[in-house]
Amino acid sequence: MSNIEIGAWSFPILLLLIFIRIPIGLAMMVVGAGGTYVVFGSTMMTMGQLKHLVYGTFSNYSLTIVPLFLLMGQFATLSGMSKGLFKAAESWLGHLKGGVAMSAIGACAGFGAICGSSLATAATMGQTALPELRRYGYSGPLATGTLAAGGTLGILIPPSVILVIYAILTEQNIAKLFAAAFIPGILAAIGYMLVIAIYVRVVPGSGDALEPRPYVERFKALIAVWPVILIFLVVVGGIYAGIFTPTEAAAVGAAGTGLVALLAGGLNLKKVADSILTTANSTAMIFTIVLGAGMFNSFLALTQLPQTSAQWVTEQGFSPWFVLFCVLVLYLVFGCVMDSLSMVLLTVPIFFPIMTALDFGMGAEEFALWFGIIVLIVVEVGLITPPVGMNLFVINTMAPDIPISQTFRGTAPFVMADIVRVAILAMFPSITLALVWLIY
Repeated sequence: MSNIEIGAWSFPILLLLIFIRIPIGLAMMVVGAGGTYVVFGSTMMTMGQLKHLVYGTFSNYSLTIVPLFLLMGQFATLSGMSKGLFKAAESWLGHLKGGVAMSAIGACAGFGAICGSSLATAATMGQTALPELRRYGYSGPLATGTLAAGGTLGILIPPSVILVIYAILTEQNIAKLFAAAFIPGILAAIGYMLVIAIYVRVVPGSGDALEPRPYVERFKALIAVWPVILIFLVVVGGIYAGIFTPTEAAAVGAAGTGLVALLAGGLNLKKVADSILTTANSTAMIFTIVLGAGMFNSFLALTQLPQTSAQWVTEQGFSPWFVLFCVLVLYLVFGCVMDSLSMVLLTVPIFFPIMTALDFGMGAEEFALWFGIIVLIVVEVGLITPPVGMNLFVINTMAPDIPISQTFRGTAPFVMADIVRVAILAMFPSITLALVWLIY
């Protein structure tokens, strides 16, 4: 059996291990280590390869940004910022038909700007907004679907942990990726609000408008969220002003968010310890997947499968846009059975060489930024599609009286909005790259 065939057989074996509920990080380690042994035929050479891989992976300074952003999200949850964000959004949007659900989307976008995690955004905003949506008579599908979809903004609006991972995998500038994600993130929030506006008109009784708030109350609510605005400006503004590196900005953001939580009375020694422990657990999980993906992708590199695949696709003369369409469809399929981080770590090292071999009429760096944002949007769709839509289950645990089938139905319009947004961004790359061009 040739090395190419060994590499090809590794995928069904990996999927089988995932199917029988072996943790995906461990599954990738097992397949990667086993495949490396088969290629080398030597235990010593295999162990030497793995030793260098472990050191090379975790000596990457950029990875320190991951626990810092996770800790920032933990402190943001304890600070009570989510309630302030929701109240501010509700005061400005609540008088619209479906306005409370729109407020939840706006609050998710704001919280995502200081959290960087989809699951944390969905869980935190679910605790804050779901009781309000239920109190105002919003239907179960719309309430849970809105919060599940709104949670996906946590991985798109900067700062984002998955954007950092993608930047490391493709050797791109983290700050430029953050800039490229900003406009698509805003478009996502606006698109979700339009979906809600259409939904409440098509499905009568699913959500009504509140009485308009006086402008004095609106501005008071807006002023009350100044910590969120300040932290976002310090972290993101500090990066683009050249004051901080992204890693330093994450540290400043974690410290600032912790200070806000302390002043708000949401932080004590026990909660600090719990936040650090939770961050450590999440970091360990992510790093295990990173290491497993590193082992698996190192094995694939030995088999020359990614390079051979890229060469084969180029020789077939397929249209670059057809190949992009096929890749995005595969991401939608993978999203039904895999979590977003695992998808990115497993597929980007395979698909990225194939895509860079094609001509999309833009420079290598511009293509990498644009492709990364497109992939991230499709990956986030996987968070709200059955059967392994993690956001769906997070929200459903908070509303056990609502059948998960209704939550699936409630997210369907948001999935369609995401597909439309992907099509628009694919046809007009300048939308994604505009802010990068403006800053750099």
